[in-house]
Amino acid sequence: MKWMQWRVVGIACLLSAASISHAAEPVTNTLSVHRIVAAAAGEEVSEPANTAKPGDLLEYVAVFHNQGASTARGLRATLPLPLGTEFVPGSARPGAVLASIDGTTFAPLPLKRLVKDADGTSREELVPAREYRFLRWSPTDLAASGELSVSARVTVAAPAK
Repeated sequence: MKWMQWRVVGIACLLSAASISHAAEPVTNTLSVHRIVAAAAGEEVSEPANTAKPGDLLEYVAVFHNQGASTARGLRATLPLPLGTEFVPGSARPGAVLASIDGTTFAPLPLKRLVKDADGTSREELVPAREYRFLRWSPTDLAASGELSVSARVTVAAPAK
C-alpha cells in the first residue's frame, strides 16, 4: 500500500500582545519542524521535515526571542497542533503545559470532559490526545536579549477512510 505524503506546513506560533505587559517589546519567534527517526543504539536523529507520511513522528520547536532592551513580562507561548496529527503525551517541553481543543479554554493535562449518558447521568472521561489542538505554557518573563524555547511532538495520523 502506498502512503500519501503530506506536505509539512509551518504553523504560526501564537503570542498575544495582550499577554505581554509591554506589548511594544519586540518579541519574535521562529518555528521549526523536524522528523524524529530512530538511529543505531536506540538513539534518535532529528532531520528537517518538508513532507510527512502517516506514522511519522514530528517535533515542533518554537523559539521566542526578546530583541528589546527590557524584560517582556507575562509571555504566554501557544503552539497550535495541526489537524491530522496527534499530540504525544509527555513530549511537551517545558513539561508544565496546558492544552485546549478549541484554542479558548485551556486546562492541565490530561484533558477531561463531562459526558452525559443516555440515562441522564454525567461522567468524566479523558479527551483523546488526537483532539488536542493547542498547547500553552504559563506566563513567563523573558529578559532583554533572552530566548525561550518550547516544543512538542506529534504523530501524523492516517487519513480517514
